[in-house]
Amino acid sequence: MTIIGDRMAAAYDDAIEDLCGATPKGYYARRGTARAAVTHAGAATLNVAYDLSAEPDLDALHELATEVSGQVEAWSIMVRGDADGPVADLAARHGLSARSELPLLAATADELVLRADEAQLDRVRRVGAADSDRYTDALTRGFEAPDGLFGPLMGGAVLDAERIDGYLYEEAGQVLGTGLGMHTRGVVGVFNIAVVPAARGRGLGRAITEQVVRDGVAAGADAAYLQSSALGRPLYESMGFRFQENWIAFHA
Repeated sequence: MTIIGDRMAAAYDDAIEDLCGATPKGYYARRGTARAAVTHAGAATLNVAYDLSAEPDLDALHELATEVSGQVEAWSIMVRGDADGPVADLAARHGLSARSELPLLAATADELVLRADEAQLDRVRRVGAADSDRYTDALTRGFEAPDGLFGPLMGGAVLDAERIDGYLYEEAGQVLGTGLGMHTRGVVGVFNIAVVPAARGRGLGRAITEQVVRDGVAAGADAAYLQSSALGRPLYESMGFRFQENWIAFHA
């Protein structure tokens, strides 16, 4: 674990609390250093009991895992760093035997490499709650997810929330990509970077990500963070993001 990782973990926790407070069916709870976040989306990592401290509170994590599992079918337990031993045993007791690595990447404002095509940047538009249905549709197509997977996640007042900025990439009347910026603790978290399959390989993901971080820095952020897939990591590293640490999600 790193000092940068500690700061980004705290920012992430605040961002998830904001999201759960804005999404229509959201639930968020604290027990010691453990947290519960339920969005009622169909993805396990969007309904999670987690503890991002150096020494997870296993009793509190167990209590919140029980609460989360009682509300949704797809859910997970998440921690930072080493997830073997007691944490793995706890997850197994809750029936979560699979695990996934979630690499945390971060960059200071000075480290960011911003070189997206200006014409593409002009097609990235900040949107509000009135566009929530279009946003959810584009997010679903961009992640090639089953219809309805994201449920109410981006509905209600989410895209109008004070510290949440949603983005759509539009071209010739078509929505081709999505992004989300979450502003907490003086940094911007980058989420929901997704481009529909037919438009990939053209730099749209870079343009969306760059607009999110540009706006974040303009609003006062001195750094940005994100969790990257293996496919997206080379892009983010070319933009100045650097690996900090792995977070581990246990799921069924």
